[in-house]
Amino acid sequence: MGSLTGAALQKQSLLWFTVAVFHCVSALGCGPHYELAIEEFCLAKFRLDMQELDQRHWCSWEDTVELYGELTNCTYLVALKMECFWPNRLVDEFFIRVHKHYFHDCSLSGRLLRDPPNRILGPFIVVPILVTLLMTALVVWRSKRSEGIV
Repeated sequence: MGSLTGAALQKQSLLWFTVAVFHCVSALGCGPHYELAIEEFCLAKFRLDMQELDQRHWCSWEDTVELYGELTNCTYLVALKMECFWPNRLVDEFFIRVHKHYFHDCSLSGRLLRDPPNRILGPFIVVPILVTLLMTALVVWRSKRSEGIV
């Protein structure tokens, strides 16, 4: 490939500069107005829905999946209407705030943490104890039998 002439190089540089400025302006164009819109439209409804749900059920994925989906969809629709990219940095920060407020005590699986029933937990406790006692008795019994050992 041949080298670019000075004029062609300037045109290419100008093109790249224009593209970079356009992307920066579009990304910055979704600043405070977009953030305010998702706070007023999306978060306000999510707050009301979460207040209707008992706080003990906030970590139950079955109970919150629909509300969370509506919140996500709302941020997407507002971004479309405002001609913003989605997802973007503001959406990420928005969902981090939502998670810190509503889901900070939840496990990673989204399920409520509780002990299993005794009928399930019992064998996991009893079997290792019995195996330990059985192996100890077997070792003691074999050590008392000295015949046949070379």
